[in-house]
Amino acid sequence: MTAIQKQRPPVMADVAKEAGVSHQTVSRVLNDHPNVRGDTRARVLEAIDKLGYRRNLVARALVTRHSRTLGVVSFDTTLYGPASTVYGIEQAARAAGYFVSIVSLTSIDKAGVRDALDYLADQGVDGIVVVAPQRSAAEALADLPVGVPAVAVEGGQAGDVAVVCVDQVEGGRLATEHLLSLGHETVWHVRGPSDWLEAEGRVAGWRAALARAGRAAPEPLAGDWSPRSGYEAGRGLARMADVTAVFVANDQMALGVLRAFAEQGVKVPEQVSVVGFDDIPESEFFSPPLTTVRQDFGAVGRHSIGVLLRQIEADGPREPERLVVPPTFVPRVSTARR
Repeated sequence: MTAIQKQRPPVMADVAKEAGVSHQTVSRVLNDHPNVRGDTRARVLEAIDKLGYRRNLVARALVTRHSRTLGVVSFDTTLYGPASTVYGIEQAARAAGYFVSIVSLTSIDKAGVRDALDYLADQGVDGIVVVAPQRSAAEALADLPVGVPAVAVEGGQAGDVAVVCVDQVEGGRLATEHLLSLGHETVWHVRGPSDWLEAEGRVAGWRAALARAGRAAPEPLAGDWSPRSGYEAGRGLARMADVTAVFVANDQMALGVLRAFAEQGVKVPEQVSVVGFDDIPESEFFSPPLTTVRQDFGAVGRHSIGVLLRQIEADGPREPERLVVPPTFVPRVSTARR
């Protein structure tokens, strides 16, 4: 390598010279062109690593009209579900060779979502994933910039926008039917916030399972996803002598319920069985280890990016896909036969 080359970042011509190939061959390798021999591709990649070459993405975007960047709009990433969803999306995007530009919103309203979408469109992203677990976010998808491929995650029935979601109704049904199968007469429910589509789906699954079994549905107790709200709900449930089974809409609230029961001398699962939702990493270390419903956030991320890339690579408009990821029931020892 010459002194001049050491004083500036390597360019594609340097890679071609190092690998003993043409400039066009290096370009084909960088763009994953199929018509490159395996040994040639390996030699070019070795030269790239040796020289520390990095593609000029701005120049590449001008040529290909693609920025190789995807936009993500997310909400309240302190919560396990949205945070895990964003992580799964980012990992899947990187595996597909894309960078990710993330806009996190604290205010979930149409104006905030619209500003985020406009910001990403102005950046020239190739497509946008909107993590839309709340009704207001899903409604804002009507304001998507024209011509920008987009996917809504947990977006309900998002009109003309493709949707990837976990089957929340099925998850609620699995949790409730498990408790009924253990001989409990009915199942109480600590629900999530009423404006969250995920909470709505879990309530629907809980009600459907009770109705199918011919059991009455008690009035659900309201929560806000936090352990504190679960604790307050648990204190109320502990005072009800007829409560023997509780389905809690997420594991953090279930932690609060378990704490309240322990303080009130209610034994789990001997007196009351408890099922959570999400299967957070800590749930197997709760006291007792929590029976729960797992969401596959990695699959949500992979499917979201797959659906988005099919739109980006399509020759023309595509019918919006709706891809549903099934949940998995995870039995532990917080539930027992009545």
